[in-house]
Amino acid sequence: MQGRLPGKGGLAARQKGPGLKRAFPSALREGGPWSLPWFPTPCLSSLSKGILMAQPLLVTAEEAGQKLLQFLARRFDEPQGVLHRWIRTGQVRINGGRAKPFDRVDFGDEVRVPPFAGGGAQAAAPVKEDRSLLPPIVAETDELIVFCKPAGLPVHPGTGHTDSLTARLEKSFAGAPFMPAPVHRLDRDTSGLLLVGKTYAAVRRLSDALAAHAGIEKDYLAWAHGECPWLRPARLEDRLSKRSVDGGRERMAVGTPRHAPDGKEASLTVRRLELRQGNSLLLIRLHTGRTHQIRAQLAARGFPLIGDVKYGGPACEGGLKLHAARLRVGGSVFTAPPPWSGVWRASLPQEEES
Repeated sequence: MQGRLPGKGGLAARQKGPGLKRAFPSALREGGPWSLPWFPTPCLSSLSKGILMAQPLLVTAEEAGQKLLQFLARRFDEPQGVLHRWIRTGQVRINGGRAKPFDRVDFGDEVRVPPFAGGGAQAAAPVKEDRSLLPPIVAETDELIVFCKPAGLPVHPGTGHTDSLTARLEKSFAGAPFMPAPVHRLDRDTSGLLLVGKTYAAVRRLSDALAAHAGIEKDYLAWAHGECPWLRPARLEDRLSKRSVDGGRERMAVGTPRHAPDGKEASLTVRRLELRQGNSLLLIRLHTGRTHQIRAQLAARGFPLIGDVKYGGPACEGGLKLHAARLRVGGSVFTAPPPWSGVWRASLPQEEES
């Protein structure tokens, strides 16, 4: 009878493990008399060459420099634990070799993933961008975008609000090989220039430059309540730490290294440009980028910002009068005038413009 192994009632065909090999060794040899028609050799070959091997992912220029785990997280909608397991068990390889989660991928690397990972991995295909939701763009290069963020729009989503610049970037660049990411932050109620990196390498380089205070400078215009004394540039240095206030809200407390050892260093340079109706127009350069830094340091000296009720400033129609007016990145200088009008109208002085 064709297709059955010898034995009473075909029971031998149902034997498992070494018993079948001892009884019928030739039946398991490729090309033997019992080359089973239901397991043809070409079928096994096609499995090993096609079905079981996924196409490698090519690292794009935008993705280069990321850690392997970050690269996979952007390409696959899988929990971190799953991605870690793929890497740990050798199912993910870079250019044919085993890799670790925090190895960095380079442009042109071939990253192999498990065959069951799915076709959604090819997220690096070109996509049509929709920028209608984005704030005004002041400048753009292959590596960065400079936005003019309006007051009221947070950079990142948080409690009580879902709209944010990062959420709009995700919608506008859906499916892009690398989601453009902000390099620094602006408070939700602060307007002005915000730097966004278009590639991972750019985000990392610019973030490192900011942390090292090298090659990037940020200047602000602000209206403060009262007659500020700083007719010449003055450096203000403090320690800032978070404190809870009524209602569980947080605000930054200002202290000295002696009285606030747990605080973080905060430094800025300030100069008064104009005195108008008892309020001071200030030009401020940040040397550190702490939360609410400008607001807290000035309020601690008795000069809260106009519209900054949280730190003791007078309420004002149109909100907080704090605007990131100039951004220097290497040899490039970007400027944007504040959107204020009437008595609050302001601009960089002529000698301060690029």
